[in-house]
Amino acid sequence: MTLFQPTLDAALAAPRPRHRTVGVLVGDILVGGGAPIVVQSMTNTDTADIDGTVAQIAALARAGSEMVRITVDRDEAAAAVPHIKDKLMRRGIAAPIVGDFHYIGHKLLAEHPDCAKALDKYRINPGNVGFRDKRDRQFSAIVEMAIRYGKPVRIGANWGSLDQELLTHLMDENAKSAAPKDVRAVTREAMVQSALLSAARAEEIGLGRDRIILSAKVSAVQDLIGVYRMLAARSDYAIHLGLTEAGMGSKGLVASSAAMGILLQDGIGDTIRYSLTPEPGGDRTAEVRAAQELLQTMGFRTFVPLVAACPGCGRTTSTVFQELARDIQTWISTSMPEWKTRYPGVEGLNVAVMGCIVNGPGESKHADIGISLPGTGETPAAPVFIDGQKAATLRGPTIAADFKAMVAEYIEKRFGVGA
Repeated sequence: MTLFQPTLDAALAAPRPRHRTVGVLVGDILVGGGAPIVVQSMTNTDTADIDGTVAQIAALARAGSEMVRITVDRDEAAAAVPHIKDKLMRRGIAAPIVGDFHYIGHKLLAEHPDCAKALDKYRINPGNVGFRDKRDRQFSAIVEMAIRYGKPVRIGANWGSLDQELLTHLMDENAKSAAPKDVRAVTREAMVQSALLSAARAEEIGLGRDRIILSAKVSAVQDLIGVYRMLAARSDYAIHLGLTEAGMGSKGLVASSAAMGILLQDGIGDTIRYSLTPEPGGDRTAEVRAAQELLQTMGFRTFVPLVAACPGCGRTTSTVFQELARDIQTWISTSMPEWKTRYPGVEGLNVAVMGCIVNGPGESKHADIGISLPGTGETPAAPVFIDGQKAATLRGPTIAADFKAMVAEYIEKRFGVGA
């Protein structure tokens, strides 16, 4: 074995086989059971605002969210749910709708049966379902409602609202131990036990394993990885991944990607969500695109054509390649809703927009179609490669427009009906 062999083996390692979980049908979407990893999101509208919530669900679904969660926190929200569902169906939006319940979910589902029927899944937080003697009664009431209407349930433990009685019990036991663990380790154990004990209770009541999805969401990367590895090792329930309260901007993106990327590589996770804080008035669909990009860049699913572009350096003083990469990416994003039906398989397209001769020709050859733009001091010519072969050399002020036309022609020839 060479000195570099262990590093080479690690670099070439494929993702581990998916953790075997029971499949759960949510609407028409299968979660777990070996099905493709599902992208989901959540609205931030007041659910009682029917039109506003419908508009946001529609936007999230168009962006690629395959399941959308909404808050059901009071009577007005519960009463709005069937109207929201009806309006979505009239618009041809069939993404399953999940009701997020805390504290009074048992009451809302009982008093609003049309809401209970309209939702495709219920989400229960075992730390917020009730306290002391009310906990089991109110948890049971929600589970019984799910059984009555044939709905799956996500039992979602959360670091910020953990069952304090369970946590206190485990802390007391740990304090008596000959080798006590640190507080974070005990809290992780409490998270896992909260989810598993609640799932076991749901099964006792009569909810099948094929109706249960588990999550154990925390806000720190290493804690999330630890908790989910424990959860996967001790159960075969379908699993929802997400770093809760991930944050805003690059912090939220990096933290969520780091945590979920490691778990997905381990084969853990059947459905994911990026819990990103949007800028005031920002685009909620950013969390959907982030989830899709994570799954696609890791090779688990394919959603949209990929555009590879170099970062630029002292050789690439021209901004043409940056502008072209941006224009191609924007064009692809805005065209995908139409392309999905017009060009089956186009989501697998790879485009390269490179800025100089160093890596440009090589990267362009690896793409389905790529262009290597001239860098500083290079001949003002841009070779275009199609399927690994040089197809043309573009020159002059219309290079960007000419390349875009070639991409459109390539898509039509390769993915068009009858191609």
